[in-house]
Amino acid sequence: MVGKKSEKALRDEGLERTDNSMGLSSWPVITPINQKNYYTDYLKRDDQLLAYRLQNEEARNRMTKTAKDRDRALALGKQEQADTEADGDAVMEDAEEAVEAETAGSKVIVLHLGSQNLRIGLASDALPKTVPMVIARKSTQNESEDGVEPRPKRVKLNEDENEEDIAPEKRFGTEFASQYTKMSADLKTHMRQNKRRMLPNSKEMVVNYNRRTVPELIPEHNDPSRVEWTEFSNPPPEYITGQRALRIPDDSTPRYKLSWPIRNGWCNEKDYTNARLLFVDISLILEDAIKRELGLTSKKDWPQYSCVFVIPDLYERSYVTTILEMLMKEFSFARVCFIQESLAAAFGAGYTSACIVDIGAQKTSICCVEEGMCVENSRINLKYGGFDVTETFIKMMLFDHFPYAEINLNRRYDFLLAEELKKNVCTMNEGSVSVQVFDFHLRVSGQDTRKYTFKAYDEVHLAPMGYFQPSIFSHDDKLQGRRKLLPRSYDIYDGQPNDPTSAAQSEILKIIAPPLPAELLAEDEKSHSNATDVQATPARSHLNALGRVQDSEATPRSSVAGSPAPETNTPLNGIAAAAAGNSTPVPGEKASQPAVAPAAGASQPSQASQPLQQPPPQPPRTPTIEERDDILPIYPLDQAILASITHAARSDDKKMRDYLGGIMVVGGGSQINGFHAYLEERLHALTPTFTKEIMIGSPPRDLDAQVVVWKGASVFGKLDGTNDSWIGRLEYDRLGSRLLVYKCMWAY
Repeated sequence: MVGKKSEKALRDEGLERTDNSMGLSSWPVITPINQKNYYTDYLKRDDQLLAYRLQNEEARNRMTKTAKDRDRALALGKQEQADTEADGDAVMEDAEEAVEAETAGSKVIVLHLGSQNLRIGLASDALPKTVPMVIARKSTQNESEDGVEPRPKRVKLNEDENEEDIAPEKRFGTEFASQYTKMSADLKTHMRQNKRRMLPNSKEMVVNYNRRTVPELIPEHNDPSRVEWTEFSNPPPEYITGQRALRIPDDSTPRYKLSWPIRNGWCNEKDYTNARLLFVDISLILEDAIKRELGLTSKKDWPQYSCVFVIPDLYERSYVTTILEMLMKEFSFARVCFIQESLAAAFGAGYTSACIVDIGAQKTSICCVEEGMCVENSRINLKYGGFDVTETFIKMMLFDHFPYAEINLNRRYDFLLAEELKKNVCTMNEGSVSVQVFDFHLRVSGQDTRKYTFKAYDEVHLAPMGYFQPSIFSHDDKLQGRRKLLPRSYDIYDGQPNDPTSAAQSEILKIIAPPLPAELLAEDEKSHSNATDVQATPARSHLNALGRVQDSEATPRSSVAGSPAPETNTPLNGIAAAAAGNSTPVPGEKASQPAVAPAAGASQPSQASQPLQQPPPQPPRTPTIEERDDILPIYPLDQAILASITHAARSDDKKMRDYLGGIMVVGGGSQINGFHAYLEERLHALTPTFTKEIMIGSPPRDLDAQVVVWKGASVFGKLDGTNDSWIGRLEYDRLGSRLLVYKCMWAY
């Protein structure tokens, strides 16, 4: 046994201790935490968030100011006056609250952007102002002269054919003709079952009358309803917005070309070549509307106003963040808050639980609202609306020898004429389906007014029936340019899409989805075969997320010094956006292949001598149904309503009955005579077990269905004391669009 050596022996061996027992550093030593059991409350309490802190500070400052005012009054000897006015404190407080509410309502601007119209007004107004969502810019040609096909689109002619030589029945192709004929035959069968009286030769009467009728010329000075066309100043303006843009003569000097920034509920990526120009046009339309319709001509006054902005139920994050930046920076509003369309409609109607069906000009949204919240899995967005009915009605009338055969919806006066005809003629009441004579006046700048007379039979009913048979609508150009300017928003940590999804919408997309391209299916099968390899290393979710963070360009990189690699390589699954021809880079595309264990008996180099090699890239996985941009959500309206209610009820029979009994239809596309009764009849046929519960309601208090959403947003804007959704300027300057996570009433 070796004993302890003496100091002399240690000194002889050179092992003597020579330090002075002082520490190597003056920095305090931090004891490592126990990795098995530790806890932090960082960002887990409301008082740690800036949005809540500022709100509490404001309330605390208000209480402090009130206390100081009271103490100052007592110090100045106003005790007797305070005692005398004690009895009237309640009345004074009510009066002050009323004045504050009135002031808040008159200082809040409510905006509801649609594909065709903009609703704008103050929260204190009874009804909004309606402005067409269009802008006209100087150009060498207008929108009907730059080589665009006339609308409705006719079949392409051969070189040796003239348009006059083709019969109207063949101008829209055989597919439309067969669908139109089948719908007409089904309507006749249904009318016979309901004992409706009908003439056997109704179609022949309509065609023969329309074929021989000629227009009647009316001099402009004898036309009491002549149109006031837009006159230009000198020099002509660079752009014109709203109703004045639609009244610019097509042959004006200089020429103006119309642009619609919002189409089908999306940003119009088809007609624009620059995303910045698209949002500049939106801001110009809003700016002119605020100045003309609200009388706020000076931009210096705008920082005193707040803004409530209505967004779709299934919104796109890039659109919301850009609009927020526009309202806060360009318009300099004091506060901004967002509200969803269906929730705003429920506010406007005063319903706590309902199924909201909003039929707009080019978009139809369906969502169930329960206790002031949108049920997320019930949200559905369909890409058709009132304009599709207008186009289909004109196409059917041209099929039956419409006397004004040159109609083109790309021309401004023809577009307004077609909208007027749809409102006056179309109906969904089968009792009104008969051979009837109608007339209209065609007013063109610089020409005499022409009065046309025509007959119509079942076209007035079959055109709005396209809501329930949407294949009759034209959907050729609705997906053109999709994701060309505004790429999909992805999470920087896990690479998943940020835009909200819905189980009901996903179910509809799966039903109507076209098959994937063959090359993408082959890559998917190959990736699945690699994933099932028994020698492949399984993926770990936390390592997978970490790898995406490092590969994302939007995330700051780590330091230059390398970190020790994990024990296993992790596959980073990229998102295949090539299904719709999308070439937008997606976080996670720089993927690595899982490491494969070497074969038994193979020589393995040492860890020190083995060079670092980059694993081969992994093929992109098949995109989910929500990530595919080649699917246009088109589905019959009655079946879509049932799908939304089914996902909202979640097999609860009581909720199912409540939603079926609280269906409210809003929007301008629903203002067709007999639409509510026909929709109720279709729902009865689909759900015979709930026949007694189904009820289609209209907005209460005789409120116009087009302004219900705006009215609800104005009510929401007046809830200043209980509304925590306002985004202030100080908060936005510090946190930007990240505030939406804390400020929105729904899961943003």
